[in-house]
Amino acid sequence: MRRHDRPPPAGPPRVNTPTPDPRDDAAIEFVLELGRSLHALGYPSHWLEEALTESAQQLGLTGQFFVTPTSIFAAFGEGRAQHTHLLRLEGSDQQLERLTRVLACAREVVAHERTPASGTARLRELAAARPRYGATATAAAFALSGAAACRFLGGGLREVGAAAVLGALFAFGSALAARRAGLGRVLPALASFVISAIAAWAGRLLGFNDAVSALAALLILLPGLSITAAMAELSSQHLVSGTSRILGAFTQMLAVAFGVAMGARVIEMAMGVPIAVTPAPLPLWTEAVALLVAPLSFTVLMRAAPADYPWILGVGTAAHVVGRLVAPPLGAELAAFLAALTAGLLSHLIARVRFTPAAVTLVPSLLLLVPGSIGFRGLTMMIDRDIMSGVEGAFRMLLIASALVAGILLASALVPSSGLRGRARH
Repeated sequence: MRRHDRPPPAGPPRVNTPTPDPRDDAAIEFVLELGRSLHALGYPSHWLEEALTESAQQLGLTGQFFVTPTSIFAAFGEGRAQHTHLLRLEGSDQQLERLTRVLACAREVVAHERTPASGTARLRELAAARPRYGATATAAAFALSGAAACRFLGGGLREVGAAAVLGALFAFGSALAARRAGLGRVLPALASFVISAIAAWAGRLLGFNDAVSALAALLILLPGLSITAAMAELSSQHLVSGTSRILGAFTQMLAVAFGVAMGARVIEMAMGVPIAVTPAPLPLWTEAVALLVAPLSFTVLMRAAPADYPWILGVGTAAHVVGRLVAPPLGAELAAFLAALTAGLLSHLIARVRFTPAAVTLVPSLLLLVPGSIGFRGLTMMIDRDIMSGVEGAFRMLLIASALVAGILLASALVPSSGLRGRARH
């Protein structure tokens, strides 16, 4: 065989790489921006993965997604042509009005009423928008939330008033801390220490139960909602996300309990052991007032639209009433299950009628039901070396959280969500 007749040396097979379609790039960019937006708004991992998968399919993309509380992995394509994106993300914030608008934009893109590039621009515009409620409205909402929570916890008139003042102080302190980089990570412990110390000092001077007032003012810090979301993720087999979220929630609860215990201890060392004060019971009609006030404060704190308040009020009141009626004969765990089932069913039905996310009414309703206060009391008992009572309180918290998750999952199974294919509310 002559040299020029020899076959060419063997090498890797030549792969014909298709020319990338710029429309696919725009669609991929939109899906990534949608994931970033929903993650920043506190969307649970299992819901977020479903939304990203559905949006990719409707845009003609092959995508696989893996979501954790701090990151999103997105892989587009198949086989050797697959390429992966990593989004490293920070903490989330509940903003229900923005969530409604983000999902409305996603529905428009999926329905081809808006181009992916236009959808990406719209999502970035929403992310940069200023919040609807300013510092004064937020402080008032914190005050109302503290007062309503104190009534639900059995506080008297003095305790309710103190909780309102402490809630407003917490709001202004949080606004000041937000201007300093790094203070956000220590805010739960620092705020709990300051609020607990002020409550203990004022309680000795004015003669009220400072523990109830401090707990009510700090109730918004307790991660009962995160614990419920973590249990839902674990139940949906999102083990990595659920485990990391529940550990983060436990860490935050421990920081709050430590701050409260240290604040009370400092005042005890300075002013002596406090005298036990039993709150004077309030008439039953004050609970109805608290049921009107609490959803109003949650509408502001969760950044929902004012038009959503009547729906939040209706769902929250129904869930609370169901829980209160069935708790004496059936127990706290079954009462939590039925209350969550009621909130879930009503939220999904309202979402189908109004074409809004079910979370708009479900999340504020869960704030009336979440077991954060039980877990907090369990941790404070452990800090006071009452280990058995503390373990019992923590176990009750997990049982009630599991009951809430079971009710939510059953509601979503009975009335499934329409996903991103439903009509957007304009």
